[in-house]
Amino acid sequence: MTTQGGAPALFEECRIVRAHGGLDGQTVAPLARALAEARAARPGRLLLIVDLSEAVFTDCSILTPLCDAWYDCRARSGWLRIVYGNHATDLVLRCAGLLDRFPAYASAQDAWGATSAMTTTPPIPSDGRRTFSAPPPPSSEPSVKSD
Repeated sequence: MTTQGGAPALFEECRIVRAHGGLDGQTVAPLARALAEARAARPGRLLLIVDLSEAVFTDCSILTPLCDAWYDCRARSGWLRIVYGNHATDLVLRCAGLLDRFPAYASAQDAWGATSAMTTTPPIPSDGRRTFSAPPPPSSEPSVKSD
């Protein structure tokens, strides 16, 4: 895992950290380092987007650096938002009970505007079954035909 360009990108007043490749116990150190550098680079309010859209695999090793950065952002009256769309990241966050803290954002622009991917896609229940809404009941009005 490496950060693109070697350093977090500036997105207006927000810092963006991008990761790609696999993120596990052996490869999470560069992500943790990039998050620490992004947090140290800006005094005061901290707005941080972590783009994991190019991470092909994640495991629970991402939780400590993400949660540390989240606590730091919150303590500084800011926020941390994560861009991801793969099932591995979703599963790790779901199993840790952190989907409310780290909802999925489809892009950095969506994260910046707080437009969660969940606002456009209904969630799948934890048992994996999809639910469908029933069609509206038939009208109780009698049908009228004109000749």
